[in-house]
Amino acid sequence: MTTTTLAVLVPLLPFLGAAAGLLLGRTAPGYVRPLAILPTLAAAVLAVVVAARQGGGPAIDASTRLTPTGSVPIDLALHLDGFAVLVAVLVGLVATCVQIYSTAYLRDDPRYPSYAALVSLFTAAMLLVVYSGDLMVLLVGWEVMGICSYFLVGHYWETSEARAASLKAFLVTKLGDVPFLIGLFALAADAGTFRITGILGAVASGGLDHPTVIALLLLAGVAGKSAQFPLHTWLPDAMAGPTPVSALIHAATMVAAGIYFVARLLPVFAASGAALVVLAVMAAVTMIGSGLAALAQDDIKRVLAYSTIGQLGYMSGALAVGDRGAAVFHLLSHGAFKAVLFLAAGVVIHAAGTNSLTTMSRMGGLAKRIPDAYWTMTVALLALAAIPPFAGFFSKEAVLVAAEHTALGERHVAPAAAGWTVLVAGLLAAVLTAAYATRLWLLAFRGHGADAPDHGKQPVAMTAVLWVLAIPTIAFGLTVGVITDWFDGHSLTPSLTTAVLSTGVGLVGGLVTYGAWRHTTALAARVPAGAVVAHPDAEPALVEAEAMTHHAAGYGDAPGAPDPADPGRLLLGPLHPHAATGFHLDAVYAALFVRPVQAAAGLVRFLDREVVDTYVRGAAAGARRLGTAVRRAQTGNVQTYLTALLAGSLVLAIAAVVFANVNAGS
Repeated sequence: MTTTTLAVLVPLLPFLGAAAGLLLGRTAPGYVRPLAILPTLAAAVLAVVVAARQGGGPAIDASTRLTPTGSVPIDLALHLDGFAVLVAVLVGLVATCVQIYSTAYLRDDPRYPSYAALVSLFTAAMLLVVYSGDLMVLLVGWEVMGICSYFLVGHYWETSEARAASLKAFLVTKLGDVPFLIGLFALAADAGTFRITGILGAVASGGLDHPTVIALLLLAGVAGKSAQFPLHTWLPDAMAGPTPVSALIHAATMVAAGIYFVARLLPVFAASGAALVVLAVMAAVTMIGSGLAALAQDDIKRVLAYSTIGQLGYMSGALAVGDRGAAVFHLLSHGAFKAVLFLAAGVVIHAAGTNSLTTMSRMGGLAKRIPDAYWTMTVALLALAAIPPFAGFFSKEAVLVAAEHTALGERHVAPAAAGWTVLVAGLLAAVLTAAYATRLWLLAFRGHGADAPDHGKQPVAMTAVLWVLAIPTIAFGLTVGVITDWFDGHSLTPSLTTAVLSTGVGLVGGLVTYGAWRHTTALAARVPAGAVVAHPDAEPALVEAEAMTHHAAGYGDAPGAPDPADPGRLLLGPLHPHAATGFHLDAVYAALFVRPVQAAAGLVRFLDREVVDTYVRGAAAGARRLGTAVRRAQTGNVQTYLTALLAGSLVLAIAAVVFANVNAGS
């Protein structure tokens, strides 16, 4: 088969698997797991074949006219360049691991068939976004991911947290999608096409009349989908969904879609220096704010959620300085090690019976209970902290090197101000990243107290995929000298200055956190945590759902339940309660948007009920009374009718005579 045919099959197979899973989920449940795993695995294998055939050479384009529109045509198009084929391999790998992991994690879940089908559909949508060569077709995958995330985040719909989180994720991302859609139409109107190659050609020839407006409109959608400030608040709450969903959505697919979109259309954004500066500021605020928030979280998954936001900020920073190679490189390495972290967190939650780091810090022997999760999570945290030679070190260095070159005037794609903004923020975020990664590891695996509950050996389906994903976490960065052809031939090798500087500040952040932990850990024994509610024999998904349900009841709101044994509280000081709540952005949005909208809705309801309904009821009452009066006149007595007729005729005659006399007199 041709490369184009194979590329068509990559998103098609998971889609067919999703459709078959939904059709056979109830009638033939034995086929659900094979239909979840095998199509996704086949798509991953085909994605590898497509990447090998593309080989980092010229982009492969194929298209067919989808429908005539009368103006700008819409094509069913593929655009396979080095970035697209590598991202597709990542999506296929992570999705396959998530499907395998989920067979054990949700083994007794009655809604597993619909869950598995939605994961397959989500995978197909992301692969469509990756391979699409037409923006309208890309938009289809973009929106399908949004609705799938709504259902997957709300999988535990019995809990209020999951219901609120799914609705919030949907509404916040749709808030960004409105200007995004306007930006797409404006871009197509200027370029005369939705085809990516045509748009890039128009940019090269100076065919865009409003580059700044278009870029800023598109950035709004990117901020929502990729959880960048100020539309990032949905992602931490989305941790109410099952852990495998977090690994898929928040590592390699939906949150990466916005970054990938900007990388695809980077010349559009580079045509406006103002847009790049805005993107740089957005990335800087995201990196630093999310790092501070991650250092204050008690829920292990919320730490990883804020970590994801921060790492996406690094990718946005690379794009802001005009280096899409560095951005996609970090996207790929982050997708691998963050998937390890989320999936390992699921094992940790199952073993500990809680998602609270405070409670884990009062447990002993947790690392010995789950050695696979312990070692793979340790490796992934080292990659997150950008410690060499792990993948995160090389990809984060590529971002900082790009920012350094722009700041020093060695690259002229973006303004120097954008370079300095990303470079300074990136170094500060490196300190914070190492700090919260060290804090998570110490609280989760170096606790003191009673032994962790023995839940038995973790399922092989959950532990094996951790080691599979640990391979690229360890080795992907070492391929920087080999994969340059897939990155436009751009070198991704770290420079000595930024390597020493970023590694040094990272080590400082880790060591300071370790010192703070040594200072506070003695207090843990004197400050007990609430009881842990867990069923040792239950499936991991049930343990996670109970952990979320009982966390707030047992430990209260994080800022309101001070734990003096938490090194993050010592390091942040008076900033801790603000960081724990995400710097009150939800409260700000509630004051600026939610309450005014609710007040307006209340006003509309009042007007509808008291004004509009009053007129409607009045019209009905008038018609009813008129009908009653007319009904009384209909007696059925012929004499009455004749009398009325004669009386009326007499009145008319008199009126005619009077009218005639009046006219004659005048």
